Amino acid sequence: MKKMFLVFAAAISLSAVQAQIKEGTVIYERKINMHKMIQDEQMRAMMPEFRTSKHILQFSDSTSLYKTIPEDEAPDPFEGGPGGGGPRIMIRMGGGDGDELYKNFAQSKSVMLTELGAKTYIIEDSIRTQKWKLSDETKTILGHHCHKSTTQQTVMGGGVMRININGNNPGDTTKKMDAPKQTQVDVIAWYADDIQTPVGPENNGGLPGLILMLDINNAQTVYTATEIKKEVNKKEVKEPTKGKKITRAELQKLQMEMMNNMRGPGPGGRPPM
Repeated sequence: MKKMFLVFAAAISLSAVQAQIKEGTVIYERKINMHKMIQDEQMRAMMPEFRTSKHILQFSDSTSLYKTIPEDEAPDPFEGGPGGGGPRIMIRMGGGDGDELYKNFAQSKSVMLTELGAKTYIIEDSIRTQKWKLSDETKTILGHHCHKSTTQQTVMGGGVMRININGNNPGDTTKKMDAPKQTQVDVIAWYADDIQTPVGPENNGGLPGLILMLDINNAQTVYTATEIKKEVNKKEVKEPTKGKKITRAELQKLQMEMMNNMRGPGPGGRPPM
């Protein structure tokens, strides 16, 4: 009887190991609440409340690659306001949607490719460590049992938004947001117990499983997994190399210079070119 129990327990253990997913492909939808980011009522009225985009994460047992899925044919929802035909709204935040983030866990190395203006840059760094507080709270996402975890992040808030009332001329009437500043925000992650990879959307990770949902700053930005495949094209998961290598501090300096150039006349800003 005891021998039968041991065989049964071993079978269950083997089944659990086999069920673990160690490589795959995830599609995320990122939803940004623009109205939470902008206090100016006139600016809010000239744009949709939400801005959505899709992103892909490919991972194996030792590497991962995260990037935006291009929407070549999709119309810009910020073109002409909610009803169309109105003022042209241009968002200038510097970097983001063109980024690629590669991670090599064996080497504890991350490589980010980012576009700023007309140039491409490469930033090499060690994989960032996040201090998560694990929770017993659970829920199911796409059929996967997930646990809740929380942390805080320091982010660069604010930015520049330029509204051209009459068209594409940079000298047209504009509105601007405050200069960016560092703020602390709450982050909630839901990670899958059965997908053993310490990654997630953007540069978030370090949990015992794959992050399938991420809520930043009380739903100001939410990432939700919409599709998971157990296959990955490992040939596509490669380190970005085409770009000028700079440090993260140098990148932040370039971003601040771009922000100041777009803020227009006034303290800390320059007239539009």
